[in-house]
Amino acid sequence: MPNRVEQNKDAYELVLEAIDSGVYQPSDRLVESELAERFGVSRTPVREALQRLETQSILVRDGRSMVVASLDHDQLGELYAVRAQLEGLAAQLAAQHAAPEEIRILQDMVAQDEAIVGDPAALARANRRFHRQIHLASHNRYLIRQLESVHRTMALLTTTSLAAEGRGADAVAEHKAIVESIAKRDMAAADEALRDHISMAYETRLKQDATEG
Repeated sequence: MPNRVEQNKDAYELVLEAIDSGVYQPSDRLVESELAERFGVSRTPVREALQRLETQSILVRDGRSMVVASLDHDQLGELYAVRAQLEGLAAQLAAQHAAPEEIRILQDMVAQDEAIVGDPAALARANRRFHRQIHLASHNRYLIRQLESVHRTMALLTTTSLAAEGRGADAVAEHKAIVESIAKRDMAAADEALRDHISMAYETRLKQDATEG
């Protein structure tokens, strides 16, 4: 039976969250009837959700089936290059436009994250919320839309770079530097701090992939 939270979400959100949380991973086959039963919805909205995710390249067609897409080495580099540019711009605009209340929320997030440094899964969820808050603080709806697309694709990454030894503490320190720059209304420093943060995350992920390979 779907829980109350699931009942308030549409099929698209439910499928995307299942991919993001690792329930479905790259190369996994998605079956309409199974998804409909899992989420307690009819097959029509599930079919529409799968078609929508296909247009966003989250799913790919394998014969008559839909499977979760995977990213190769080059696609990963392309994704992080775009992410760095867009996230840096979001930080710049947040430094310019964020309300004092929004800055305090970011500061609170960093303080709370210090307590969960040793929990990569919890820190990964908090990390997504942190970046989303910066996106919103940019007050640019078009940029937010582009970043949503990038972060949807990030759901295809099966592991978090925050699981690497020492990365959690470093990431929280980087978040703190980003927020400090935003609070000082220093657009250039905020841009640089966030780009450096994404660069370190990418480097960590490459090291993880090299070790696993």
